[in-house]
Amino acid sequence: MMYRRSPLRDRPPRRRRFRRIPVRILAPNLITLLALCAGLTAIRLAFEGRFELALGAIVFAAILDGIDGRLARLLKGTSRFGAELDSLADFVNFGVAPGLILYFWGLHDLKSAGWIAAMVFAICGGLRLARFNVMLDDPDRPLWAANFFVGMPAPAGAITVLLPIYASFLGLARSELLIWATLIYTVSIAALMVSRLPVFSGKRFGTRVSSELVGPLIVFVVLFIALLIAYPWVILTAGTLAYLAALPFGFLSYRGYQRLARESATAAAPQPAAAPRPAALTASPMPPSEHEERPPRLN
Repeated sequence: MMYRRSPLRDRPPRRRRFRRIPVRILAPNLITLLALCAGLTAIRLAFEGRFELALGAIVFAAILDGIDGRLARLLKGTSRFGAELDSLADFVNFGVAPGLILYFWGLHDLKSAGWIAAMVFAICGGLRLARFNVMLDDPDRPLWAANFFVGMPAPAGAITVLLPIYASFLGLARSELLIWATLIYTVSIAALMVSRLPVFSGKRFGTRVSSELVGPLIVFVVLFIALLIAYPWVILTAGTLAYLAALPFGFLSYRGYQRLARESATAAAPQPAAAPRPAALTASPMPPSEHEERPPRLN
């Protein structure tokens, strides 16, 4: 008995085609890769002893890190791949690179103690980023909590922890006391990164600008960039000190939001129903009947 072969079996297997990715998704990822290149280049420059350029590369990576997320939200090009790539780049740029820069600059004079401080900073940066990714999926987080980071963010920690190098470029004499102070300062910034301290996020700031402020804002941004290029160490030192001084205000603002949330929850909670009043223990006396005589003991 003869069987006819199905024509589907004679066809060659169909090659799987990859889905085309829109350019609006690629653009933020390219900026993230550019920031990663800047962080890796900063490590190389620090190894060669060119610390001015190394710090410039870290600042450039921090600026790009602030651009890629906003650009992705603006273009509606956010993706899971971009989020994971951004976390990896942030760990290298703001965890590994600053720690190695500090070690090559002066912590190596303390031998193992300096290397431990550099490793602690890098590890705390990785833990900070991992906690940030986990908290993004928290369904119980209130809406107002998006105004705050939990702990110092990694880019701010990288810019802040390099303060001793800024001070040395401004003329502060490099001594053994400064190196030990740098070690303590590095560990302190690492502790702030993994702490529960509320810090202003700034994500909801500047999403929309009124027409009256467009001109002054452009002038301010251009002036800031010009000052940063002309006087980099003065601007970075002043900005770092101002940022550290503003940390308590973020904590106070967070406590204020918590207090308002508790008051709103208390006001919205249903009030318990009032308990019924107990019936009278003694009944009111009934009026005597007209045909009924009063007892003699009441006369």
